[in-house]
Amino acid sequence: MKENDLNSAQDDLDARLRESVLLSQPVPGDRLMLADATLLAALDGTRPLTPNERQALSASPLTLRRFRQLSLQRQAAGQSAANDPVWTGSSGMLRAASTASAAQALESLVTDDGHWTLHFLPQDGGWQVILGLSAEAPFAARLLREQPQLRVIDGGGAIVLQGRLDADGECERVWPFATAPASHFQLYGAGFAVEPVAP
Repeated sequence: MKENDLNSAQDDLDARLRESVLLSQPVPGDRLMLADATLLAALDGTRPLTPNERQALSASPLTLRRFRQLSLQRQAAGQSAANDPVWTGSSGMLRAASTASAAQALESLVTDDGHWTLHFLPQDGGWQVILGLSAEAPFAARLLREQPQLRVIDGGGAIVLQGRLDADGECERVWPFATAPASHFQLYGAGFAVEPVAP
């Protein structure tokens, strides 16, 4: 091993030792000195820490541990982006509670996995249907990034809505049928599905 390599390895070891000593030393009255948003902005490079913030970070083992945890999470997220869960479709049913009163308009339907919601808004004597993706869905990041063509079909296979999600994870269209949403879904087995459109 060359002398430069040895020095570099020694410096790395020294830095790790200093970090472990600092992280393991409790400081009386220590608390989180910086907000996650500030730490994440520093990690992203969108806003460097000010001298006062750097001093607060170095003086607080608890804040330093949080900074380290956010850094590790960010690295893991970057590594797993290519391995985001692949979504192949979600389905749901019109529940009895949704149609308790025929006079009451259907407001929303949720897929069985909880990842998608269909909202129905009265508009100009008809309805507007909005498909919304839950931010908690494990495949949300991938779908928002790749913007695939999606469709919602009823239990008979007819297309209720087709399009791409916007930046808010929604897709909106005019309700395409003459019958009201609740009645329409009841006519076709009360089922529906959200699925990607094959390219």
